[in-house]
Amino acid sequence: MCGIALVRLKKPFEYYIEKYGTPAYGARKMYLLMHKQHNRGQNGVGVACTKLDMPAGQQYMYRYRSVKDQPIEDIFGKVNEKFRSYAKKSPKKQKDLKWLKENVPFAAEVLMGHLRYGTHGGNRKDNCHPFLRQNNWRTRNLTLAGNFNLTNVDELFNKLIELGQHPKEKVDTVLVMEKIGHFLDEVNQEIFDQHKQDYSNADISKIIEEKLDIRRVLERACRDFDGGYTMAGIIGHGASFIARDPHGIRPAYYYADDEVVVAASEKPAIKTAFNVDYDQIQEVPPAHALIIDKKGEHTIEQFIEPKPQKSCTFERIYFSRGSDPEIYTERKKLGALLVPQVLKAIDYDLENTVFSFIPNTSETSFLGLMQGMEKYLGEYRRKKIIEDKVTDPAALEKILSLVPRVEKLAIKDAKLRTFIADDAHRDDLVAHVYDTTYEVVKKGVDTLVLIDDSIVRGTTLEKSILRILDKLSPKKIIIVSSAPQIRFPDCYGIDMSKMGAFVAFRAVTALLKERNKENLMDEVFDKINYKIYNGEDHEDNFVKELYAPFTDEEVSKKIAEIVRSHDIKAEVEVIYQTVENLHKACPKHEGDWYFTGNYPTHGGNRVVNKSFVNYMKGSLERAY
Repeated sequence: MCGIALVRLKKPFEYYIEKYGTPAYGARKMYLLMHKQHNRGQNGVGVACTKLDMPAGQQYMYRYRSVKDQPIEDIFGKVNEKFRSYAKKSPKKQKDLKWLKENVPFAAEVLMGHLRYGTHGGNRKDNCHPFLRQNNWRTRNLTLAGNFNLTNVDELFNKLIELGQHPKEKVDTVLVMEKIGHFLDEVNQEIFDQHKQDYSNADISKIIEEKLDIRRVLERACRDFDGGYTMAGIIGHGASFIARDPHGIRPAYYYADDEVVVAASEKPAIKTAFNVDYDQIQEVPPAHALIIDKKGEHTIEQFIEPKPQKSCTFERIYFSRGSDPEIYTERKKLGALLVPQVLKAIDYDLENTVFSFIPNTSETSFLGLMQGMEKYLGEYRRKKIIEDKVTDPAALEKILSLVPRVEKLAIKDAKLRTFIADDAHRDDLVAHVYDTTYEVVKKGVDTLVLIDDSIVRGTTLEKSILRILDKLSPKKIIIVSSAPQIRFPDCYGIDMSKMGAFVAFRAVTALLKERNKENLMDEVFDKINYKIYNGEDHEDNFVKELYAPFTDEEVSKKIAEIVRSHDIKAEVEVIYQTVENLHKACPKHEGDWYFTGNYPTHGGNRVVNKSFVNYMKGSLERAY
């Protein structure tokens, strides 16, 4: 779920110095874009730039990366210090374009940024994007950053070997870089061969810069990719691109005017950084690339065959910034659609029910839930007063004064997303991440309803939240998830690849055991191994067969039993959003594989099947 940003200044560099009074215009806009997407990457940050038309012998590509506690501030502190120090040393040079470009690293026309959420691999600077592939020919240099997970790393590794390469690592970031780099080299060579009889090498270099077809490079490089991706790239001569996968799994947006072309993973970042209206910000279509040539002109070009759009619903439910108006509306609707289930669970007793939310990202769905409750109360009041003809003043006062009771019950002390913390430290984290508010609950009388945006592992509930809430002595605790049950691994963004970690899967294995159906686990295990042996494990998600014998309600009930430890006194119930209502709330975004197991690519099926095999073998190996 990483974040990317790209800024291309279209005017001559001196234009921005004159209009905005600073040579750091591009760097400052990049800082805003990244700061407004910090939710997408708190483990590491990288920025890179390319300067146009630099003379030979002058450095024209720069990169800074950081994994410090506040990596955005660390990196841009260094960037800004370069501008400040040179301004102090040579104040008269601050409008000298040639001097600035030769001396100040990020006085550049093309800038790229990346925010890393490290769910796999070490948290080292070397793991941070952007990555560089360097060459003395400008048009063979490539700077690449991406928000991607590819499921067919082994296949891509073998493809590179077949192409004659010797990859130094077997990870998707390196393989993507080398695959695109290979075809970038190939297209360079083709143009060189076409003109080598008629022009000098120096002249051919200029011809290549004019004729280099980035769409063709992407078409040839990405044809074998299986997974979700948005990739940003800068070629050494200054052309750049943003490429999006054929299903549109990972997000990408852009804005262009006569001064800039800018792209990012989220619309609010672009709106804030450039003060534009949302309707001016466009989506990069799936299977297309935003391509910006050396002159700064941009086009949207299809580079691969589009497939049914399956943009990630987890972006909508949880990960993206809720200030996006579409996401805000969708999250409110997710909350409102839960009203019937919640009313049934509290037996319509609003007088003795306290509503709250956890964590802060679920506040918008909580607002939707409360608005839904207000709507229900409006209908309730009308029925009581008009249809039941209530005239007694005391009875009328009681009806009219009935409102949902809202309190801030669970307070998250640390801005940490526990379900993607590393395994070694998660348990310690979740035990201390929440505190609560006392003396607002009627002991032994009130029911507590807390809405969460998702329940993945259930660890935070089991080891922290329920224990804290139980200290308030409620009669019942109801945890409501605005997302459906997360039953299957993700392999396209958030790295959730271990079946045994999902509380929904733990519930199903417990139900199978209770009902003497454990043999189904062995049957599915044998089937998948047979399919793996025959190279057919990509054909379907066979793990779905384990969930088939049970209703959603049965699984939810068992989840409640799992997360309710023996020392919890209150009754506990867990309510999940339905998949049907998820699609009502997010009709344009159908990527629901976490919940349904319907993966958009063959690689997804292969991952879920392998994940189950690993579980049965007791292996903690990553499934892809």
